[in-house]
Amino acid sequence: MQLLRDNKIDFLVGGAYALAEYTRINRDTKDFDLFLRPKDVEPALAIWRKAGYQADYTFTHWLAKVQCEEVYIDIIFRSGNGLGPVDDVWFERAREAAIFGLKVKTVPPEEMIWQKAYIMERERFDGADVAHLLSACGQSLDWARLVKRFGTDWRVLLGHLILFGFIFPSKRSLIPMELLKEFCEKALREQTEPAGPDPVCNGTLLSRIQYQSDLGEFLDARLIGRSALSSEELRHWVEAGSELARRHKP
Repeated sequence: MQLLRDNKIDFLVGGAYALAEYTRINRDTKDFDLFLRPKDVEPALAIWRKAGYQADYTFTHWLAKVQCEEVYIDIIFRSGNGLGPVDDVWFERAREAAIFGLKVKTVPPEEMIWQKAYIMERERFDGADVAHLLSACGQSLDWARLVKRFGTDWRVLLGHLILFGFIFPSKRSLIPMELLKEFCEKALREQTEPAGPDPVCNGTLLSRIQYQSDLGEFLDARLIGRSALSSEELRHWVEAGSELARRHKP
């Protein structure tokens, strides 16, 4: 972090450390998450390499890693599904915290919810983190910005809001009533409309491999212009996910 500051590269702290700042839930973790704008990743990696660290891309569309012995730092610049690039708004809305003795900015809760809401893998589901963020920050969230972040994927956000009311019944009032009404009315309206001409599977935005078997019948949502993933990056991403799934198989 100090090297980034010395070289005037903006960063945000995310992951377990930011989650703890908002929810007071402490989680042991072997790595540390820093969020950078996509354009700043390559210069940052060069700085760390010059300082003697191992630093390189793990997946060129969203993740790099910096290593010092057994300690890793994840450098995240968008989501694994190719959505959610780190942009200027992340920094404009960031909150400050003291971490490792430094006064730093943390990923805003709205952007944390936005990214975590899509993580629905067989071996990892971040729905509990989303629920805890809603519980801790619901009264102060910029709901308009959060809804704008999801855009046409508003059903993903609605799914988490419905689950939140089940998980914490006594806190249902944290979710704006007008927002729930708007989403539910939109869902009912869409239910009566004809389906589009091209069948698309949006499930691939939630899990990199669990909907692979459907792609003979449906278009992959990651490859229709919404995602930053190239065909080669997608192949690498899916192969790595398949290997991870094999390792987690009981």
